[in-house]
Amino acid sequence: MTEWIMIHKIKALYDNGNGSSMRSIARELGISRNTVRKYLQLDVQAIVGKQAESGHDKRLDPYRAYLIHLLQKYPRLSAVKVRRKLNEKMGEIAVAGRTVRRYMNELKKTVASRQKRYYEPVLDMVPGVQCQVDGGELRQVTIGGVATVVYFVVFVLSYSRLMYVGLSRQPVDTERLVHLHDAAFRYFGGVVEECVYDQTKLVVLDETFRELKLNERFHEYATRGGFDIRACEGYDPESKGRVEAGVKYVKNNGLYAETFADWATLESYLADWLDSIANARVHGTTQQVPRTLFEAEERARLKPYLKPSLEVFSSPTPALEIRQVDKTGLISWQANKYSVPERWQSAQVGVRRQGNHLLVHDLESSQEIARHTLSESKGQIIKNTNRYRNREKQIANYEQAIREQVGQAEGERLCALLKATSPKIYKDQLLAAKRILATHGELNSALLERLLSRSRLTATGLRDFLDAYTRPPQPLTPSSSSNPALARYAGIADSQPGGSTA
Repeated sequence: MTEWIMIHKIKALYDNGNGSSMRSIARELGISRNTVRKYLQLDVQAIVGKQAESGHDKRLDPYRAYLIHLLQKYPRLSAVKVRRKLNEKMGEIAVAGRTVRRYMNELKKTVASRQKRYYEPVLDMVPGVQCQVDGGELRQVTIGGVATVVYFVVFVLSYSRLMYVGLSRQPVDTERLVHLHDAAFRYFGGVVEECVYDQTKLVVLDETFRELKLNERFHEYATRGGFDIRACEGYDPESKGRVEAGVKYVKNNGLYAETFADWATLESYLADWLDSIANARVHGTTQQVPRTLFEAEERARLKPYLKPSLEVFSSPTPALEIRQVDKTGLISWQANKYSVPERWQSAQVGVRRQGNHLLVHDLESSQEIARHTLSESKGQIIKNTNRYRNREKQIANYEQAIREQVGQAEGERLCALLKATSPKIYKDQLLAAKRILATHGELNSALLERLLSRSRLTATGLRDFLDAYTRPPQPLTPSSSSNPALARYAGIADSQPGGSTA
């Protein structure tokens, strides 16, 4: 392994202190900790020098981020196809296939060593590949003399930094997000290979071990529109820093301290701001004008936008009415109260009537989260018992586990005692008791009977009782053994179960 590759592997494994320790790196690579420490102290320029000394061919370095992107997306991609895809993006590059193969083989050694934490490569060296997307809002924007909340979504092309901003009067839902993407791709005159998002429910409903459950309606639009969806790891601003900065720029430079006669005036102003300021300025990072760079190098690299019919993604349901969920998980509807799942307590939800049912929706994803049969009475509280079934099943499982641990009859008595003492937190008490009993093993029947004869019992009391009666006897200290009174007390303690007087 050449020295510069060793340096890259060490840097990747260490990950600025967020990855492996120096000891672990040294063990994995078969080198000393002093060597690891020496290489970690090298700055970027020193690493470049090491790389130059190794005779490394640097002609593909400008496209390194794009090649990493290809490796992560298509791990088995051949060097021949890598070269073809690179030529499609950049035109004919004067580099031999053997050079590409060597470069990719060396790159695989470093990419494979990256930490489990997931960073999206920012593909700013290859035009037409990536667009970063993020939403924002600005309060207290004066429109028609009224302080208004303006919602918006920012689209930034990673290569040229060309920006588009779509506006919304209401919080952006899936349907609105689709329409804003459509407007952005029409503004750009084409579509990129992938769009990068944070983990908003409009795009990603859930993530487990970086396995994404996508919003079906938006995923269908992306498939028809011809682009891939990439989602950042949670709380990873480095993955889409281009658009994060763009959101701040729209707020502070575009909208802040402006007043508008009406919504149409706002839309006209923002369109002019994009053309005359945002996309006409010299960008602080690229030191080029976004519109000029886009027209010269990126527009021709965009894929044709397939322009799917947006009617497919328009909501066939009537508009939702907004309701505030109280801290007990209830919403008001026509003089009655209806329950929603616990995770929406104290939040806002959308509701609508469908026949004799009341449907409750999450405002962000438009997913239905509850359904109730409407009550004809007034002043009623209607709860969906389906949301309690899982809780009841858990309680039954915990009770059965306790009966298996201490015996059928004793388990019934123990559960009844816990329930009578703490009925409101009975499930939590059962879980705690199950875990406590598991740590103590089989209990003496006399000890168990003494425990169950109590009038009250909590999980904490169960833990303290068992700890006291099953703790091994403590040896007497010299000071206590020399005291006759303490010695007599110790004899009494030894006669108690478990060596305790408790």
